[in-house]
Amino acid sequence: MTLKQLVKIIFSFKKEIPTENNMKTFLIAGLGNIGEKYANTRHNIGFKILDELASKENVSFETEKLGDIAKFRFKGRTFILLKPSTYMNLSGKAVKYWLTKEKVAIENLLVICDDLNLDFGAIRVKGKGSDGGHNGLKDINAVLNTQQYARFRFGVGADFSKGRQVDYVLGEWDKEENKSLPERLDKGCELIKSFGTAGLNNTMNAFNGK
Repeated sequence: MTLKQLVKIIFSFKKEIPTENNMKTFLIAGLGNIGEKYANTRHNIGFKILDELASKENVSFETEKLGDIAKFRFKGRTFILLKPSTYMNLSGKAVKYWLTKEKVAIENLLVICDDLNLDFGAIRVKGKGSDGGHNGLKDINAVLNTQQYARFRFGVGADFSKGRQVDYVLGEWDKEENKSLPERLDKGCELIKSFGTAGLNNTMNAFNGK
């Protein structure tokens, strides 16, 4: 091996090592479908939580490659909020692009999605796991080639008859759910900031089941 080849290998290795700044940058990907007709549907809870957080932090989303992006800083951390424009079933492409572009470590990724297996408003944070039948997670797992990333599942319940699952998740929140959503959205915003400042384990202990 020549000296030139050795230097090239060392330089490539250094580029892959997360810097201190990279370790303080977090990508929060809220899953959903673009378009006004999906805006208030159960499947779009990821978008809805990020919209609430952006509003609280007085930042706006800008349309960029493969998604809408908003950024804010909190307690020395940079939070990058991503709403993929690829539609739910192709979420992985946007997540991978922004992880790479912003050089975000995989352990600093948090994906927000709806969950039919949890009662409405219930929260479950996990550091890894299968897609659980969720097409957005399924695509992210396939594109990233790993299940080792944090996900924030928001319960939407399963109040539908056999064969009506798609209609249910693509349906809008009912009157009672809309009454409870503001408090649940607040809790979701707190959870995201906790993930970036207190870490995954502390966040799971503080928010799971709350």
